[in-house]
Amino acid sequence: MPGFFLPITPTVKIVLIVLIAGLVLIGIMLRPWKTNEALIALVGAGLLLVLGLLSPLSALFTLVQDWNIFFFFLGMMGLSALAETAGFFDWLATIAARLSSNSVRRLFLNTFLLGTLISMFLSNDATALILTPIIYSLTTRLKLSVLPFLFACTFIADSASFLLPVSNPINIIVLSAFPLDLWTFLRLLFLPSLVVISINIGLFLLLYRRHLHGQFDSKRLPAVAEVVKHQGYFRYTCVVLLLVAIAYVTAAALAIPLSLVAMAGALLLLLGAWYWKQSNLRAVRGQVSWSIFGFIAGMFIIVQAVENTGLTAQFGQFLLHLSDGTGLGAVLIGTAGAALGTNVINNLPMAVGMTSSLHSLQHAPLAVRHGFIAATIFGCDLGPNVTTVGSLATVLWLLILRRRNLDVSGLDYFKVGIIVTPVMLAAGALTVWVMLFLGG
Repeated sequence: MPGFFLPITPTVKIVLIVLIAGLVLIGIMLRPWKTNEALIALVGAGLLLVLGLLSPLSALFTLVQDWNIFFFFLGMMGLSALAETAGFFDWLATIAARLSSNSVRRLFLNTFLLGTLISMFLSNDATALILTPIIYSLTTRLKLSVLPFLFACTFIADSASFLLPVSNPINIIVLSAFPLDLWTFLRLLFLPSLVVISINIGLFLLLYRRHLHGQFDSKRLPAVAEVVKHQGYFRYTCVVLLLVAIAYVTAAALAIPLSLVAMAGALLLLLGAWYWKQSNLRAVRGQVSWSIFGFIAGMFIIVQAVENTGLTAQFGQFLLHLSDGTGLGAVLIGTAGAALGTNVINNLPMAVGMTSSLHSLQHAPLAVRHGFIAATIFGCDLGPNVTTVGSLATVLWLLILRRRNLDVSGLDYFKVGIIVTPVMLAAGALTVWVMLFLGG
């Protein structure tokens, strides 16, 4: 297709698309002048359209086709914001602390349990972004060492993010392209998630053993009534969240788009907040990270342009070749590739790119296809725990800490991630393969 400025040959077109995509990925990784990732992605997508490298109609079709992902993000963020308004997460943290029997170690374990439950039903972003400030306030109030608990928040957010399809937006991206029934998803990924969570807890108990001895003073804990701002709205929120959790599992089993459940739940909570005068649409709108939608849209358009060149199909065939056409190879190569990529360019573009590449494997054996799909989810969900650029949730986690005068450098994060994450990836990948083998 000719561009606005000069005729573009097929070869030049491919070179320009790859160049723009490469610059966007470098920009996301380096963030020059602290430029927002969404702006970088949208500028790259805009260049593709202006130069005629992708038609506006094709770009629009790509975005409309992925409506489930956009609405899931919107519903999930609305649910989390309104549940936080009701004091739901503060209440959970207070209950977890009171059930710890004054034991610092047990409180640490309960933080992992709490993060697991929130990630499982409200996604890893809710755990990293909402649980973090709550646990910070709680541990500060109890005069405990805060960093072990804060690292627990961000790591369990990813370790528990493939318990259910709804546990990570990355899962929705992959499953929108390669639908797996709920039983197949659980068979391949539920046990590996439990293995990874157990390893995460065990290694953290070892790493932070010096900070987890002794007792805390339970008199410093807030009364449960203090954290609940309005009893009526709080009880209503608990009922709605329970119904949403049941609806998530049911929708996944019936292959109903999960975004419909998330949006319906957010709408019910918004109506309750309006009725009890606890919040309104304008307030909720201010709590939504709108830039994430620009980031997703830009990356979808860029990956669509790259896919049109045939390069992603070639990459998929290359992965198939490396895997030697076996289920074990698919799981190991898929996990390693996804995990490495997420720590360089962020897990969202990596998931989109891997998903595009896997389209070329439609004629591969079922075990190999399922192995690559499960490995893509597993590697993109868990892999970001090595570097701070791996996921947007980690970047926001760092910002939350900096607002509280806690500066965790990229090196500090890497020192923890490089010890814990490779062990979890290896054990989890082998467990995925065992589940794939047993189901074959």
